[in-house]
Amino acid sequence: MPTLELNKKNTLLAAEFLFLCIIIPGILIYGRLAPYMFYFLWAAAIYGLFIIRRYHFDSIKEIWNSSAVSWLSLKPILIRFIICTIGMVLFLMWYAPERLFYIQNNAPQIIPFLLALYPIFSALPQEIVFCSFFFARYAPFFGTGKGMIIASAIIFAYAHVLYINPVAPILGLVAGAIFAETYWRHKSLAMVTIEHGLYGNAMFLVGLGYYFWHGSVGASG
Repeated sequence: MPTLELNKKNTLLAAEFLFLCIIIPGILIYGRLAPYMFYFLWAAAIYGLFIIRRYHFDSIKEIWNSSAVSWLSLKPILIRFIICTIGMVLFLMWYAPERLFYIQNNAPQIIPFLLALYPIFSALPQEIVFCSFFFARYAPFFGTGKGMIIASAIIFAYAHVLYINPVAPILGLVAGAIFAETYWRHKSLAMVTIEHGLYGNAMFLVGLGYYFWHGSVGASG
């Protein structure tokens, strides 16, 4: 009897994974629905937060885990961030130099809003879904080590295919691996949201944000 219950649970879990991580992003990609991405993202984040709070964590405080954030833990993350930001600048100088520092040159007035709002309205829900929820929910399939980091990164990259350009999923794969490794190491939604916020803001300030909003859909580079 316990075996049957376990098999049923895993079957339902697999169906949930297929629906949330494969089918829904596939619909967004096929339907070119990037302009509506935030509705789906926040719906998934709310669902994910509800599920992990009810079945996997004792409190929101445990999920957030701000105690993991310290100078000692942030230092290597910041060093890696600086190196990656230099890499983003060099990449854009080679790939699309006309987009380098586009916001600073064309719409500097939005920079304060970007810096303040991106971590809350984009980085946070993404990390609820692709780290806190994904790690807690799908450990039966991917384990709790490197397999989970790889799976999270791949699904994160797949979700970015909806922008219909080669840059978003490739950078998504790299970023997804970085964020998943940070979450695996610290088990802190606070930590990984801070890191994601840094990368997201840097990406837009550098000029790579073009490939991560709906205006880029259909662009070839």
